[in-house]
Amino acid sequence: MSQPKFEELAVPPDAVERGGVEILRASIVEGAVSVGLRRSFDDPFTWGILLVDLARHASRIYALETGMSEDEALAAIRQGMEAELNRPTDLGSTRAVN
Repeated sequence: MSQPKFEELAVPPDAVERGGVEILRASIVEGAVSVGLRRSFDDPFTWGILLVDLARHASRIYALETGMSEDEALAAIRQGMEAELNRPTDLGSTRAVN
């Protein structure tokens, strides 16, 4: 029996060069999202800024890898976020382990 394979991303080059602290890791496991994160910030408002920054990065990736523009991708991401905030599909569970 073979071990399940986990495909992880490389550490960003600037973090390798200057160091840092990983604050978020998200994976797809059997079609569901699995997340590990640190609270990281004194003010939860900062998470809002981070999540928007992540959405912008994701929209750029869609623009680079598909025929979609950054604006179209960001609009679709925003629609998905609003839909999930308004009607959560899965609230999941959270526990502190680190």
